[in-house]
Amino acid sequence: MEALNDFVLFAGDKLWTWAVFPILVVLGIYFTLRSGVVQFRMIPEMFRTLTDRTPTDADGRPQSVSAFQAFTISAASRVGVGNIAGVGTAIAIGGPGAVFWMWTMAFVGGAASFIESTLGQTFKVRDKDGFRGGPAYYMQHGLKARWMGILFAIVLILCFPLSFNSLQANTISATVSGSFGGEVAWIPWVVGAALAALTALVIFGGVRRIASVSQAVVPLMALLYLIIGLIVVGMNIERLPEVFASIYTQAFGFNEVVGAALGTIVMIGAKRGMFSNEAGLGSAPNAGATAAVTHPVKQGLVQTLGVYFDTFLVCSITAFIVLVATPDLSNAEQGIVLTQNALVTSLGTWSNVALSVIIFLLAFSSILGNYYYGESNIEFINARPAVLTAYRAVVVAVVFLGSIASADLIWNTADGIMGVMAIINLVAIALLSGVAFKLLRDYSDQRRAGLDPIFTQARMPEVTGIQCWEDELSVTGPVPVTARPARG
Repeated sequence: MEALNDFVLFAGDKLWTWAVFPILVVLGIYFTLRSGVVQFRMIPEMFRTLTDRTPTDADGRPQSVSAFQAFTISAASRVGVGNIAGVGTAIAIGGPGAVFWMWTMAFVGGAASFIESTLGQTFKVRDKDGFRGGPAYYMQHGLKARWMGILFAIVLILCFPLSFNSLQANTISATVSGSFGGEVAWIPWVVGAALAALTALVIFGGVRRIASVSQAVVPLMALLYLIIGLIVVGMNIERLPEVFASIYTQAFGFNEVVGAALGTIVMIGAKRGMFSNEAGLGSAPNAGATAAVTHPVKQGLVQTLGVYFDTFLVCSITAFIVLVATPDLSNAEQGIVLTQNALVTSLGTWSNVALSVIIFLLAFSSILGNYYYGESNIEFINARPAVLTAYRAVVVAVVFLGSIASADLIWNTADGIMGVMAIINLVAIALLSGVAFKLLRDYSDQRRAGLDPIFTQARMPEVTGIQCWEDELSVTGPVPVTARPARG
């Protein structure tokens, strides 16, 4: 088992070093320049579209989930183990400088996130719950390459609802065990059974129940974690300038504290950053495509905001908690233990219980988001109800088994699978990026005219494969609108 783990780790590192990282950087810079730095200049639009009114059907009911609910579904998947255990691992291996590269890759990856989620909306399809879509769908309908979509769907299913959900469940179990002062044999089994039961209760209710739970849980967990983080930083406020200095100074050279060379610092920051914010990975478009909006660009903007929410807010809170409370990283534990130790150092043993609650909310919401990504891709391959039921049962079993299993091999396997998934998606969005740029121009033109942008197929007849967006009635509700004043 150890030899297999070493091989998987070696193969995954080479894949990231020689393929994923260079492709993501080059395409991220290209998308940034071609879009006029959309991920920065349109930040106000991101907040405006987040609360957009949900288009209704002929009976006055919402066509699908709202823009905000789609944001929370994707945030539910993004905000999880990577934000606490992943950031702790990045700092333990790469030092404070790894945080700088997490921030940098979030900004560069924000442009890729905009492209992929805009395409996810453009090539979405209708289903019984409203809409579904994602990379597999824009590969089939945009690139006319169903084989590529099936390949991506299989890799995503292996990565998110199986590997990543095992990690989320394992982290919940480990955190609860840590709250009881160490390894207690029966705790993982009890946690696994309870977590599996809760997962089944939600996922058998469909995407709208997942959206409802995510809408309630995601803001709560972010607020709780933000409050604890601010308390820790406030108690160590005198160290904050030193922390910022270490993040920037140790980002560009040898880190004498942890012995990490520049390449290691950059790579660990990039890898853990993508695991956390998923920019360019091809996961968030599955959530973004579910939203009922009046223009595809709106979800491109909302999902880019999700990248910032994840990295610049939640990941940064973890980084500050660790760095203000742990000046010496030379013998630091990796993962969740580093964050736990930092909290206990600052707040006392009660903070272990608080972190357990937060970890549960973070990881459970991620399990739901990861599950939905898999469901959307299962339905892409085979939409038979029996297949979906079997998939749900497998996810529940994986959640239980992940709670009692060792996570080392799963972490390394997930990293490798994530790299393959990213490459497939990045190739697809590079080939289809011209469509996203045209949509961005259309959106910007309408905004400059003082309108709330509306897209229909007729505005871009040269683009084939669009399954929805037939007319204004289909995106605005029972009353066709030709020129609506913009809100706000």
